[in-house]
Amino acid sequence: MAPRPHNSGHCTIDACDASQFEWQVRTLAGLPLPAPRVHSHAVMLNLLGDLWRDGVAPDWTGALALPGAHLHLYGKREARPGRKMGHLTLTAVSADEADASARDAVQRLGLARW
Repeated sequence: MAPRPHNSGHCTIDACDASQFEWQVRTLAGLPLPAPRVHSHAVMLNLLGDLWRDGVAPDWTGALALPGAHLHLYGKREARPGRKMGHLTLTAVSADEADASARDAVQRLGLARW
């Protein structure tokens, strides 16, 4: 059990009216939990330390030029292969559009896998 928001739900930050982080706070504080609402389709890409070549952060320009691109970096000081440094969420009005944007972002960032 991991009593914290999970990586698989990070896309709720950009695709829902309340993120998993807000829901955790509401639950712990005994606040109301209205039905969540999804307003966008989303695909989330994990950004691993492998992208930081020779300690240099990737050029995010190409990926951030895509409509619906949301970059979330976690502020970790040291990048290592396999270490999750952040995530990129691609949102769109349809699942197919979000998937196409994610595939484009993978190409632009030179990701080996997703």
